Amino acid sequence: MFSEELWLENEKKCAVVRKSKQGRKRQELLAVALGVKVGVKGGFLWPPLKLFACSQISSLVRRAALTHNDNHFNYEKTHNFKVHTFRGPHWCEYCANFMWGLIAQGVRCSGLKSEGLYRVSGFTEHIEDVKMAFDRDGEKADISANVYPDINIITGALKLYFRDLPIPVITYDTYSKFIDAAKISNADERLEAIHEVLMLLPPAHYETLRYLMIHLKKVTMNEKDNFMNAENLGIVFGPTLMRPPEDSTLTTLHDMRYQKLIVQILIENEDVLF
Repeated sequence: MFSEELWLENEKKCAVVRKSKQGRKRQELLAVALGVKVGVKGGFLWPPLKLFACSQISSLVRRAALTHNDNHFNYEKTHNFKVHTFRGPHWCEYCANFMWGLIAQGVRCSGLKSEGLYRVSGFTEHIEDVKMAFDRDGEKADISANVYPDINIITGALKLYFRDLPIPVITYDTYSKFIDAAKISNADERLEAIHEVLMLLPPAHYETLRYLMIHLKKVTMNEKDNFMNAENLGIVFGPTLMRPPEDSTLTTLHDMRYQKLIVQILIENEDVLF
């Protein structure tokens, strides 16, 4: 028979072994997501690679949850969403269709190389016309270059849509967490902290943000023509996508640099974070 001391010592050893095996399994799972091999003797994945693998797993889990949830349409269906306008329930799983109309038809096809894209403003009255067209005609709204030759009108309408949302894309609940993450000095730790907060966003907000970041990353790939890099887009979209819960001018001014940094990081690391 084991003495109580030997039994406790044995339990501690077993716990260490179990923890080691769990850690090993996690490493192997991350390695599978990355398509790399972890040596027989073990070892640890470089933090950015680990974060990338986690993001792949998280994205797959989110997509699987959305696909099997009866309350949501399948995102894989081509433009099969329900909300197209500025009016109505903005925050449902289908609001990305509104952006599809503006981004795919209006921006991607005719304006990615336009100088100052998203920075230069279009005429306010024309932007209001686009807004009313979507309110009136939904997905049938004509925003082609024949009707609106100035691409800045389309980009202005998209920014207006985000500003008018009752709850920002980056929600009030997660705002302070994103700001805290932006204040982390170590780049790898900051990236991982931002990824963790992203996972707290509701599915509709997460998917909308992901869709927009993919688009903005394409904008930066044309920087030599449009002169819009991730930092410039961060300045434009920071205050548009996130607002402090309290209506405080002082807080808004203080947080502007962190808002800019968050969006900049989301664009630059879109393939990792989402």
